[in-house]
Amino acid sequence: MHTPLTIEPQKPADACVIWLHGLGADRYDFLPVAEALQEQLLSTRFVLPQAPTRPVTINGGYAMPSWYDIKAMSPARSISEDELNESADTVIGLIEAQKASGIDANRIVLAGFSQGGAVVFHTAYLKWQGALGGVIALSTYAPTFSDELELSASQQRIPALCLHGQYDDVVQNSMGRTAYEHLKTRGVTVTWQEYPMGHEVLPEEIRDIGSWLVARLS
Repeated sequence: MHTPLTIEPQKPADACVIWLHGLGADRYDFLPVAEALQEQLLSTRFVLPQAPTRPVTINGGYAMPSWYDIKAMSPARSISEDELNESADTVIGLIEAQKASGIDANRIVLAGFSQGGAVVFHTAYLKWQGALGGVIALSTYAPTFSDELELSASQQRIPALCLHGQYDDVVQNSMGRTAYEHLKTRGVTVTWQEYPMGHEVLPEEIRDIGSWLVARLS
């Protein structure tokens, strides 16, 4: 596991965003986004971890940065839940490290794109038992959410921002919408926003993320 990339803010850090990249990317993928957001969030640290390199079944066993193996694509993603749990434990370790550095848990936000977003969902709403500042889920899905999902009181209080492309042909829009509905029906304060894009990130989307973060962390 690579050491996470940490981007310190202009002022002493009193908040933190832990941002996970997607399948096949690396910890530098969202560095420009983090730097742009810090222009508004002057006291927010960004921590960008990198997934371990491992074989991915759906890509012919080719090894690449991956938070967990994807074994099949249909009818729904078949994944390695053991590896997903390992990645969630890594994120929990990062949360604990930020708390130990003096950051209040209510000012720690988890963000993730695509596969990274799936890890964030799993971490915040199934594994972590405690306060968090929020979840930002970009172009992603929740492979471990189901009709049996039960949230603790602290998990219900974690707000979420779900953003997805209308023309996403990698993670279908409906998969992201399903994750949103799971949270909404369980009392989570969750926002859904669509954009005229595929499996990507748009400047307008980053502006919306900035506004959401400023409202919670400034």
